[in-house]
Amino acid sequence: MDLREQLVDDPHSAYARLREAAPVRRIEGTDGRPAWLVTRYDDVRAALADPRLSLDKKNAAEGGYRGLTLPPALDANLLNMDPPDHTRIRGFVTRAFTARRVEQLRAPMRESADRLLDALGPHGTTDLMASYAAPLPIIVICDLLGVPEEHRRDFRVWTDALIAPDPARPAAAKEAVAAILGFFLELVAHKRERPGADLLSDLVAVRDSDGDRLTEDELLSLAFLILVAGYENTVQLIGNAVLALLRHPYQLAVVRKDPSRLRAAVEEAARYEGPALLAIRRFATEDVTLSGVTVPAGETVLLSLAAANRDPDRFSGPDLFDVFRDTAGHLALGHGIHYCLGAPLARAETEIALAALLDRFGALALAEPEEGPRWRPSLRARGLLELRVRYGAGGASR
Repeated sequence: MDLREQLVDDPHSAYARLREAAPVRRIEGTDGRPAWLVTRYDDVRAALADPRLSLDKKNAAEGGYRGLTLPPALDANLLNMDPPDHTRIRGFVTRAFTARRVEQLRAPMRESADRLLDALGPHGTTDLMASYAAPLPIIVICDLLGVPEEHRRDFRVWTDALIAPDPARPAAAKEAVAAILGFFLELVAHKRERPGADLLSDLVAVRDSDGDRLTEDELLSLAFLILVAGYENTVQLIGNAVLALLRHPYQLAVVRKDPSRLRAAVEEAARYEGPALLAIRRFATEDVTLSGVTVPAGETVLLSLAAANRDPDRFSGPDLFDVFRDTAGHLALGHGIHYCLGAPLARAETEIALAALLDRFGALALAEPEEGPRWRPSLRARGLLELRVRYGAGGASR
């Protein structure tokens, strides 16, 4: 098994070996092109905030890994921008994800979670990813953007095709991108005719009142990013958090007994099994030295959030899941100016999803096959394909 396969099939073991032996290592990206993988906490944290590592593809050398290719109308997003454009665009949506705004969304999020659990009935077996962890973030992010309910199933299919492309359907990702672009073009036109009390209507109003502040491509790209990132990170964090708790019954019992520890459990789940193995790729604008290795200008750098969060030089006993741990400084949602814009929302959704699930079902246990849960075959994302559980209203279950 080559290194790339190891990083997909058993990432934490592979990252542990790299941290020790080759903390800055040249590998192949998802498209087979070369990139530098960084695995130690101190290097990753410093690199996340290093202005010499650009997100703008114009700084990429020929032949290196560049990440997902999108049409221009979706490519003008924050994941491809440096200041000052990044600062300008981010400012348009920052207020939508403030702690105060997220607090106002907590009650509707809990109502949505309860409705999904109502549909499960009082007891049974379910794939919790399909029935709960995936649909909840879609409901929340589509409510935020003002996406009509009848189109939400489509969004889930399209987003899944982008997150974990099916090798048997090589054209699926391109088809999903085309479908998303077509839909957003129609939806933006609809918001211009009939604006609502939603974020996309607000962004359309900004665009139409002063086109110098936000171009049409930036508008579409921003909506696309909010949808995909808002879904992807949260669905994976919810699933990973539930799995971690069910695999650690003492920790689960602690959280059941003291619900005030739920927030700490979410942070530990993010550190222990965060939704992203890698941060968005970066391109060196000049030679950059990390752990004694010089990355030449123009080459691609991949920063392993997962490896950093299990670095024993930063977190004691990093492979243990512990809701009493001090998780301050974990990098699951990034660091620096590119810190995850929707982090407050992702945290709140995951906390609410866990609270609703544990309140509803006193008996909750894994019902997984012998080989255990199946992870998405991805170098970048860390999420479950399914999570089968048994649930009921009885006493707490291992």
